[in-house]
Amino acid sequence: MPECDRRQRLQGRSPMSKVLKRTIDIVGSAVGLVLLLPAFAVVAAVIKLDSEGPVFFRQTRIGRNGRPFRIFKFRTMGVRAPQTGPALTVREDRRITAIGKFLRHSKIDELPQLINVLAGDMSLVGPRPEVAEFMKFYTPEQRATILAMRPGMTDYAAILFRDESSLLDQGVDPVSIYRHYIMPIKFAYYERYSRETGLRNDLRIVIGTILLLVLKRIPASLGIESKLRTLTLQSENAAEASL
Repeated sequence: MPECDRRQRLQGRSPMSKVLKRTIDIVGSAVGLVLLLPAFAVVAAVIKLDSEGPVFFRQTRIGRNGRPFRIFKFRTMGVRAPQTGPALTVREDRRITAIGKFLRHSKIDELPQLINVLAGDMSLVGPRPEVAEFMKFYTPEQRATILAMRPGMTDYAAILFRDESSLLDQGVDPVSIYRHYIMPIKFAYYERYSRETGLRNDLRIVIGTILLLVLKRIPASLGIESKLRTLTLQSENAAEASL
């Protein structure tokens, strides 16, 4: 495929469509932040009462065109968590605070990323932004696909791996499981999103995400996978391959 055609496919949208998507991101994130402000205040107060440390967790992620930015999340771990455990959050991670368990399970901890959307670092829908230490494991071609898109709060992979920490166990190398099993599946869905990019598809993903969080299921008619079927076997194989 000629480089110009490849670049055009990766960019995925006409200039007008990009402007409209960004407009929806700005309006959606601004309205969301205003409506959620009272809830944010309550969550912030509970976090401060639950444990010492800041309300927000800030971490550098890799954004569109490889530009790093600092992501916003409600803090769900002790303030010294980065110095006392792996970069990945594993199943039954003891660093997670009492309120942090609820925030993670409900995905409320992700809502402050509306700030990143409003600032232009992220979109409402797009590949989840990765940290630099794991982005390097993708091939140059894979990175080109991922970094051509603005990272998002939700997408196909985020729905499928909504409880990612439960797939990682302290008994095996979580980095190996993430690198050899989870990352390839995530990229397959990132590539799918790059092919199916469009405002109608974004709306479908947003609706699917909301239905999954509220009703715990996604109608088959939406065509969005939400269950992993071969996790145990392939996870064990990945773990064995790392030994």
